[in-house]
Amino acid sequence: GSDLVSGFWGKVDAHKIGGEALARLLVVYPWTQRYFTTFGNLGSADAICHNAKVLAHGEKVLAAIGEGLKHPENLKAHYAKLSEYHSNKLHVDPANFRLLGNVFITVLARHFQHEFTPELQHALEAHFCAVGDALAKAYH
Repeated sequence: GSDLVSGFWGKVDAHKIGGEALARLLVVYPWTQRYFTTFGNLGSADAICHNAKVLAHGEKVLAAIGEGLKHPENLKAHYAKLSEYHSNKLHVDPANFRLLGNVFITVLARHFQHEFTPELQHALEAHFCAVGDALAKAYH
């Protein structure tokens, strides 16, 4: 599973995929916008999809998820600071981590239609789920 994801991950453009995924999250699940009030205009799907702060943060998030691939045995420790930050400072509902993982899967499937096998989807979902669990650690 993780070898499959690692091999695939090198093809993923964090800027394009990450930005699109975070923008999609904010459009599809509008209540998540409350965590991004400092990001400027989130008034429409078009505004969100062209918002430079949204796109940059999406890239940052996807890059951080990719970094987790280097620490598969120790995700909770790897993401401990981010978990604390999202829990204590941002008060992000941890259910949103799963939503974002689902949106990433959707966007990756859209961009990599021919390579997006059920096996790859399974491996990606396992990784996103593990990252979400690690990020939710500070909530327990």
